[in-house]
Amino acid sequence: MSSLRTSRTRLVAAAATAVLATLSLSACNNGTGTQDEGSGSSTSPSSATASATAASNSPAPSGSSADKVPSAATGSSGSGATGGSTTTTARTSAPKAPTSSGTPVTCEGSTTKTVAAPLTRPVNHMLLTVTNTGSKSCYLYGYPAVRFGEAQAVPPVIEDSQPQAVVTLKPGESGYASVNLSATDGSGANGYTAKSLTVYFQGRSGNGSVGAGARPALPAKGVYVDDSLKVTYWQQSMDDAVSW
Repeated sequence: MSSLRTSRTRLVAAAATAVLATLSLSACNNGTGTQDEGSGSSTSPSSATASATAASNSPAPSGSSADKVPSAATGSSGSGATGGSTTTTARTSAPKAPTSSGTPVTCEGSTTKTVAAPLTRPVNHMLLTVTNTGSKSCYLYGYPAVRFGEAQAVPPVIEDSQPQAVVTLKPGESGYASVNLSATDGSGANGYTAKSLTVYFQGRSGNGSVGAGARPALPAKGVYVDDSLKVTYWQQSMDDAVSW
């Protein structure tokens, strides 16, 4: 009986020794006496804050998207970025009016274009339009000295039509004069049909013509004139020209 008790005591002691050895081994694994499950995947709050601070303070790598700013096109309007590329709309320059250069000259046939157009109102009238085709402003002095066909005399001017200032034409501008071709009541004499016309330009003195004459075309059937033929002074506006 005493040997049986001794055997049991030894077994209990051995079992206790084994339990103590197991507990001691577990304590050695984590240094605290408690096993740390999943310690390889967890991150402490302090280490996470340190990592975020380091990332924000570190400079962006060269050539990264943080360095790239779309550049605007220089000297153009309507530029913008579309799909990563810059598109531009070219400036359109407005057309410029002809500008005068140098001292004004006298208008004459070589630097102007003259058009002769018969009018229905007033009846028996013709409008002369002179356009400056040169590069300098020019003065239209006095009145047109017109010659229909082979006529030898220059028709008189309507004195009351004289403007207050000499007509000045900038490049591209036009001046006007009207021609009373014949009497509206049929009282004119020596009438004939003219098929050609020459217009001469006066100089500042008003004595004779200067430069080249103009030869505007007439209608194919010609125009009828008689001895009541007369002209107006050159006018700056068409309305002033046809009012006589």
